[in-house]
Amino acid sequence: MKIILLNDVKKQGKKGDIIEVANGYGTFLVQKKDAVVATSGSVNRLSKENAEKALEETLYIKEMQKLQKKIEEVCIEIPVKTGTSDRVFGSVSSKQIVNACKKIGIDIDKKNIVFDHDIASLGYHDVKINLHKKVCANLKVRLIKEG
Repeated sequence: MKIILLNDVKKQGKKGDIIEVANGYGTFLVQKKDAVVATSGSVNRLSKENAEKALEETLYIKEMQKLQKKIEEVCIEIPVKTGTSDRVFGSVSSKQIVNACKKIGIDIDKKNIVFDHDIASLGYHDVKINLHKKVCANLKVRLIKEG
């Protein structure tokens, strides 16, 4: 029996896969609403949905590439408290970077910020921001003395 998976099924396949299974197991999956029988109509519907998803993904990637260019054109400044010989107290957090970006009109999620090293010294630093699995931006961050 040929079926189209509506959900991921362990050891069988991922959502949207067309697979061949035994009749009893296929009926079980259909009753559980984890699959539908692969008729010509359902296969056509699946191909249309996949095409729409691919188009949405392409548009989203283009949007993220525009954001990437905007991010790479700017340099944000973050004032930090320093001690003797200009040593920074602590290090800069992703929340501080997100807040500084919001002030200049760039909205990013703090979960997407990747630190290669702690930002704990005055001066310029590069911070990697994963906008999409195919799009990554480098943000320039400058730490300056507070006050």
